[in-house]
Amino acid sequence: MITRREFVRSTTASVAAAAAVADSAAAAPARSAEILVQRTVKPVVISDYSGYEFTNSGPENAVSRAFRLITEGKDVLDALIAGVNIPELDPLETGIGYGALPNANGVVELDASCMHGPTRRAGAVAGIEGVRTPSLVARAVMENTDHHLLVGKGAQEFARAMGFRIEDDLNTENSRRLWLEWKRRVDPEHWLDPKGEGRKPKDRHEKDPGEAAVHLLRESSWETRALAAGRSMVRDGLIREGSFWGTINCDGIGPHGDICGVTTTSGLAWKIPGRTGDSPILGAGLYVDNEVGAAGSTGRGEANLYNLSSFLIVEAMRRGMSPKDAGMEALKRIKASTIEKRLLNSKGDPNFNIRFFVLNKRGEYAGVAMYHAGETKYAVCTENGVQTPELEPLLSGSPNQ
Repeated sequence: MITRREFVRSTTASVAAAAAVADSAAAAPARSAEILVQRTVKPVVISDYSGYEFTNSGPENAVSRAFRLITEGKDVLDALIAGVNIPELDPLETGIGYGALPNANGVVELDASCMHGPTRRAGAVAGIEGVRTPSLVARAVMENTDHHLLVGKGAQEFARAMGFRIEDDLNTENSRRLWLEWKRRVDPEHWLDPKGEGRKPKDRHEKDPGEAAVHLLRESSWETRALAAGRSMVRDGLIREGSFWGTINCDGIGPHGDICGVTTTSGLAWKIPGRTGDSPILGAGLYVDNEVGAAGSTGRGEANLYNLSSFLIVEAMRRGMSPKDAGMEALKRIKASTIEKRLLNSKGDPNFNIRFFVLNKRGEYAGVAMYHAGETKYAVCTENGVQTPELEPLLSGSPNQ
């Protein structure tokens, strides 16, 4: 927004420039006068709800720390990464960093990506073990290599070379306990409850979860059993839905219009070792164009990967769509491309949730979701402080209907 004073100043400059061009026309070829008016943007930081929920026992959450550092003049990406370091280091956040839910073998594998809008640079790591803050390693990839993505053992060795501490095990007592519970649910004939306590039905109409797990063991593929066991833990309140899919995306814009983003995760809980979702893939878990905006996501990574949804959202905003409409466009694309029966509920709609967090060049933002279910809010920090608006859904009801 240009103030009246700025408008008068720019108009006066235009007249003066035009006169100067006219006076020099005989001496040099005529050139169009270019009037540059400095524009500023009110800083904004947006993330999923974990950017609000977790503080690692400190005074700030991810979005408030990132916003504070941006307004203090710190580089936008540095501020965002400092923000997400809070949930990465918080053992209570079991979907990100230290203490995150491990893969099927009980090993914590982490992914992260970052994009720096002003310099058009990016970095990412996938399947890295032993480093609590993969977002910092992703930034190191961006700053110190010609590459965008390092994976597995190579990513870990790179982190070691850059001076990061490599730990043998990122599990906490809680994450290991939850992994063992998952093992018992997916293979109850071999992994027994050490307390010798069988799970009892809540009432006579409810099947015993152990009996249901045995049926899955005999009748279903390993992937089906693994996913069903994990979802049963969400239903039983043992883990949050956000931890099951386990991601934080955080995007921001600074006062000069610089846009950056970061996504960090442990990926799908109990995943097949080596599985990589959307989070470290540019255009899927994160995409930034400094002239347009940014988008990132949480939820089912495979659905996002298939549609490169974050790139799709930014391109929709390039065509003039608002952040909300661009996010809805991606959700509609995912819904249309989800045709496998195993991924559909009784209504024929996706049986999973996915959420997008969208920010444009003017500092306008939106949070959208396939369903208003599970995690229903997101986090925003502006000059008015931290807020937790409701996510706007594409579909009514819940994924399991």
